[in-house]
Amino acid sequence: MKKNIIVTGAAKGIGLAITTRLVSDGYFVIAVDMDKEAGGKLQQSFGENLFFYTLDISSEIDVSSFFNHLDQEYGSLYGIVNNAGIIRDNMIWNMPTDDFDSVIQINLKGTWMMCKEAAIRMKKQQEGRIVNIASRAWLGNRGQSNYSASKAGVVGLTRVLALELGKYNVLANAIAPGLIDTPMTQSLTPEVLQKLIDAQPTRSIGHPDDIAQAVAFLLHSQTRFITGQTLYVDGGKSIGAGT
Repeated sequence: MKKNIIVTGAAKGIGLAITTRLVSDGYFVIAVDMDKEAGGKLQQSFGENLFFYTLDISSEIDVSSFFNHLDQEYGSLYGIVNNAGIIRDNMIWNMPTDDFDSVIQINLKGTWMMCKEAAIRMKKQQEGRIVNIASRAWLGNRGQSNYSASKAGVVGLTRVLALELGKYNVLANAIAPGLIDTPMTQSLTPEVLQKLIDAQPTRSIGHPDDIAQAVAFLLHSQTRFITGQTLYVDGGKSIGAGT
């Protein structure tokens, strides 16, 4: 029987790469996203190996309903990859309070609610894997006081999950991507993007598949003794600029 894994923010970018990799590894993916059109294409692409569900992870009612549906349709839950998130960048003196609230609501509280529901089920079944997509930005990034705070919260949340769930054979880890080739980075001017690449110790940009590879490693059944960790997939940027 295939192992069931939830992936949030599954329809585009890093989430799509994670979904594609996990389906290829033989998992059944329950793909969550707010983009119905992209989700429909996802369903067509992967057919019986995937179920797409439109979900607002910032709504407690919607999250509870989603997990109740999973209980009825699929029973067990092997893993969850919390990838969904938003960015609302600005220097703190220019940042509207609403932009702080929305980023925290989705990136941190939404991830917390998904983890809570997953933890209830994994604790009961005495097995599970939780992988939270944080960001290298949790170490601090100019213009991202909201985003950095949300991702720092995700790292802290992951460490607590590891402490609380370890004795139930549930492992929880975070991945901190750095500069990744996504639609967001592709929207930058060539000059700005090159400056970011030049600041990398590797002088290169990562790809969504690099994150998917790390996720696959942490979800693997043979990865049994790693929990509470943050794995940086950032070309070495977390240790300092490469200049």
